[in-house]
Amino acid sequence: MKHFQYLSKEKRNEIFLYEPIHFSKETERETLAYTLGATLYMPGNRTAISSDVLSGKFLNGKHEGLTSMVICLEDSIGDTEVESAEENTVRQIEVISNSILKGQFDQRNLPLIFVRIRSEDQMKRLASKLKHHIQLLSGFVFPKFTSENGRGYYAALQEIASLYSVTLYGMPILETKEIIYKESRIAELLGIKEILDDYYELVLNVRLGGTDLSGLFGIRRSRDTTIYDISVIRDCITDIINVFGRCEKEYVISGPVWEYFGGGQRILKPQIRQTPFQQAYGTEGLEFRANLIDRYDDGLIHEIVLDNTNGLVGKTIIHPLHIKIVNALNAVTKEEYLDASSILDQAQSYNGVIRSEFSNKMNEIKPHYNWARKIILKSKIYGVFHEQQSFIDLISETTNEQLYI
Repeated sequence: MKHFQYLSKEKRNEIFLYEPIHFSKETERETLAYTLGATLYMPGNRTAISSDVLSGKFLNGKHEGLTSMVICLEDSIGDTEVESAEENTVRQIEVISNSILKGQFDQRNLPLIFVRIRSEDQMKRLASKLKHHIQLLSGFVFPKFTSENGRGYYAALQEIASLYSVTLYGMPILETKEIIYKESRIAELLGIKEILDDYYELVLNVRLGGTDLSGLFGIRRSRDTTIYDISVIRDCITDIINVFGRCEKEYVISGPVWEYFGGGQRILKPQIRQTPFQQAYGTEGLEFRANLIDRYDDGLIHEIVLDNTNGLVGKTIIHPLHIKIVNALNAVTKEEYLDASSILDQAQSYNGVIRSEFSNKMNEIKPHYNWARKIILKSKIYGVFHEQQSFIDLISETTNEQLYI
């Protein structure tokens, strides 16, 4: 699996100075943590999961560009559907696994697959039903993760991984009242961090449940705003980054889900400029920008820029239209790459200030070192643009099926 592999080799050469690398669930954890990109949630009662994967829709078609997905057994299904959704999830995974074992599907084209569970008991039950087919999974997602239930989740995960001799990761979702309520937040976050530190090698991402956190206050962001415009959520995200984003023992934190995939009445001005689209593709570029605005994808783009600015990597999504946008905005510009490379190259012999190769900023070796390290890691996973290329060149590679879904 690699990002943007739906592009032809000629197109990749045109867009990228350095192409993204291949990765799989067996890739070392530090790198794998950055690869998820746009993580698509699918309800566990969906009967077409295996056919979507095996037909290659994520390579060419509705889901193209998809590299990670979560089969959800929690909020996306009703309480009365849990048993049938479990059975369906096991069946879908078995079908994919058997196709790989029979040589009918190349595992190198398999997205990272996780299952979002309701409890550690459900995780154990699924593992016992899947048996050797659990090798297909990259791990589990732990919703409403707290300092009270978290240790049980990871202890059970460790037990399952040992029992079936398989690499499995756990991804906690921070979305409970203990985290958002100010009087309990810091103690709760530090309690959760203590658990994650104990199971550090099993933690792939820390994920933010923006919808659940907003729901505790009866708040929902509009199409015109971002999650950062909701002050109580912004403050909470700040503290989560403060606790889990520190360089001493760093966790990759993902951006919260963007809920919108259709138009509506617009109040504020569009949040993406005309010039980059016009310079890249002329009239066609302006038409493409208009399509993005009609779907309110400009709001999504704005939020991803803020995610990146705050050090978040990747994003939960609920619609395939968002796959390319999220992943494209994680690709690295040539300017970022040259700055980061220069900082890392100089770090062993010099610790002062150097001028950017673009002669438009200063690069300080010590303060910018960790930023540079992350940029080089992302450059391997998402690629480096040629100087005149940008995310527009990646998201403009959109099929009619995706555009008018």
